[in-house]
Amino acid sequence: MNAIPKQEPKGGLPAKMVWGFVAILIFMAGDGLEHAWLSPYLIEQGLTVQQAATLFTAYGAVLAVAAYFSGVLTEIWGPRKVMVIGMITWLAGQILFIELGLKPHNFAAMLPTYALRGIGYPFFCYSFLVWVTYRSPQRIMATAVGLFWAAWSGGLYVVGSYFPAFMTDRIGYMGLLWSAVIWVLVGGIAGLLIVGNDKVIENTGDAKEKIKSLLSGFTICIEKPKVAIGGLVRIINSVGVGALPIFFPVYLASEYKYTTAEWLQIWGTFWLANIAFNLVIPYISDRWLGWQKTIMWLGSVGCGVMILVFFYTPHVVGHNFYVMTLAAIIFGIVLCGFVPLSALVTALAPDQKGSAMAIVSFGAGMSYFIAPAVVGLFINSIGAEGVIWIFAMLYFTGAILMRFMKLPDEVKQKESKDVRELAPAEAKVVNH
Repeated sequence: MNAIPKQEPKGGLPAKMVWGFVAILIFMAGDGLEHAWLSPYLIEQGLTVQQAATLFTAYGAVLAVAAYFSGVLTEIWGPRKVMVIGMITWLAGQILFIELGLKPHNFAAMLPTYALRGIGYPFFCYSFLVWVTYRSPQRIMATAVGLFWAAWSGGLYVVGSYFPAFMTDRIGYMGLLWSAVIWVLVGGIAGLLIVGNDKVIENTGDAKEKIKSLLSGFTICIEKPKVAIGGLVRIINSVGVGALPIFFPVYLASEYKYTTAEWLQIWGTFWLANIAFNLVIPYISDRWLGWQKTIMWLGSVGCGVMILVFFYTPHVVGHNFYVMTLAAIIFGIVLCGFVPLSALVTALAPDQKGSAMAIVSFGAGMSYFIAPAVVGLFINSIGAEGVIWIFAMLYFTGAILMRFMKLPDEVKQKESKDVRELAPAEAKVVNH
């Protein structure tokens, strides 16, 4: 099996790749059908908020490790094998979670079975993304990767929120979980047929060398501390929004009588706005603000402010679906401020882009571990309001960290500017 050649289609993206994005959207819709309602459902069934948070923490831990290893395994085995592992582990985890965990209300069985699902989408989707990056010519690479993330988010968060919002009353929560199996099977089989037997690189090196290359993702944090800072900011990027579905719908329901359907529509609209502006914000960043300022002000400060606004809006307006939806839209837009982070981190390590991206991917996965852990640790002692403030302060901390994330060219420009400003002053002293 040969490595994938870089194809140069005369038009835009190859039709095969476009259908692959459709497969990713379908797969991720199945993965996301329970993400916004599972926590309140489990709490209604007798679990505590801490137990629900522990469940998501275990899932996030496995997801983080799977996200980090997906890339190198794709290069060793080829995308199809890794995608098959991802699909099978997801299906096994889902079925066992329902049958052994949910039906008998067995929390001890829920933990490992739901955690097993954490291998699923990183192996399936991130392996496909590696295939896309090798398959796409440089001139359309940004478009291809952008469409991948649009499909990923559209399935996980938009379809994954709106479908349950309108189907729960018809098929129930268990019906939704079983329907997720169908979504993943359809998307998974389609994705496997599209990728076929392609390999992304020739299998000339041995696996030990590739594993060693993977582990360089950690050594680069020592060699280039700014990459490590980028990884921390990537954790902060998703940590607040990753925690909200765990406790916020329960809070809205108990304090302000919001229904699960209303919450799902608000949450789906949040992500719909985010996807729409994912194309606009990077343009603004490239043209005017620059990557660092976009992440610092729009992403970090913006999310810190908006997570507080999102929490306190019902305090002011009570049960008002439309005002909450408006707050969700603005929150979703400012979250786009983190979009340039991957480009910034890889630009800081131009000769080690793979290792830098491994840290970014690991940070993305770790956020799904840290977010529920924070909820589980603090929800009882400081309540929902205190937890929201923890996440707000994390976002503001991200803005501080971004002050150290200037590109080398920006540092040189600043030094040149300082020299230019200093030179006339020195001249005046000499002349005087």
